[in-house]
Amino acid sequence: MTTATTTERIYNFSAGPAVLPLQVLEKAQSELTNLNGIGMSIMEISHRSKAFEEIIARAEKGIRDLLNLPENYHVLFLQGGASLQFSMVPMNFLSKDRSADYILTGTWSKKAAKEAKRVGPVNIAATAEDGNFKRIPRQEELKLDEQAAYVHITTNNTIHGTQWRKEPETGNVPIVADSSSEILSRAIDVQKYGLIYGGAQKNLGPSGVTVVIIRDDMLKLVPDGLHTMLDYRVQVENKSLYNTPNTFGIYIIDLVCQWIRDKGGLAQMERENEAKAKLLYDAIDATDFYQGHAEREARSLMNVTFRLPSEDLEKQFAKEATAAQLDGLKGHRSVGGLRASIYNAFPREGVEALVSFMKEFERKNG
Repeated sequence: MTTATTTERIYNFSAGPAVLPLQVLEKAQSELTNLNGIGMSIMEISHRSKAFEEIIARAEKGIRDLLNLPENYHVLFLQGGASLQFSMVPMNFLSKDRSADYILTGTWSKKAAKEAKRVGPVNIAATAEDGNFKRIPRQEELKLDEQAAYVHITTNNTIHGTQWRKEPETGNVPIVADSSSEILSRAIDVQKYGLIYGGAQKNLGPSGVTVVIIRDDMLKLVPDGLHTMLDYRVQVENKSLYNTPNTFGIYIIDLVCQWIRDKGGLAQMERENEAKAKLLYDAIDATDFYQGHAEREARSLMNVTFRLPSEDLEKQFAKEATAAQLDGLKGHRSVGGLRASIYNAFPREGVEALVSFMKEFERKNG
């Protein structure tokens, strides 16, 4: 069995692992067999070596500088994806006599709440499931507990295409956020968060690395007796090097942070992401042939979900789009339809190509 190949790069709309900046890939390619003249690749050097110490320090500094992280926040590079954080967060902060608030805005927040319930009491402070997660719950809908250990949110919902554009007001209760699919896509007020985590494979780098940003005061809540690898204090004390980390993934994160910085930082990144999303949402709104899944005020800048008049047309659309080198547009099975993931590294030209394809597809099939 053979796989079709192309000598040119296509437009990759996949939700993750997702598109990486071409400049980053080319830099990594040029250093793949010989990193900075040391005679070995990044995948061969020791994680205890001076060369890697410099790389992980730069990657941390890159994240710190871009997010303007205060001194009392730690940056960790862990493994296991956001899915492991679903368990690690409650294991570190939840107890049998103290509950946590979870706001459900999609599949991943439901999974996070499911894992937390294995550890301790969970209060579902709000859910948007009754409308298949087309929106973000309003502040007045939230039934928050002032004594909760934390409030958990998923800031961007890859499957349903919704996004928190403003954090919920939680008083003195820290926000814990799964920001896998939007971290470093825009500026945020980090000090509103006790902990932020995210898999790298959307905006930061390749799969296999999970970035965790944790505030000092949260570490004081961690109980004794946790399994060593699942204790945030151990990871902080060992600077993410208790075990062998994903050295290649951290190296790519360093390069991605440099790329974002060179483009003008998160303010410029946000402007570009807003412009790309507007271009695509305007095309959806311009006709009845396409229908957006998410309510307008909840629309994601990262994942644009939409439907066509029939499932047969959606299948045809995805097939013809792939043939036109617009790949990864099939929607998640729980929503159906189409999904265009347009993360940081996705070029505006790719969105323009998709909009042109959409207009032509409607002309032929509308």
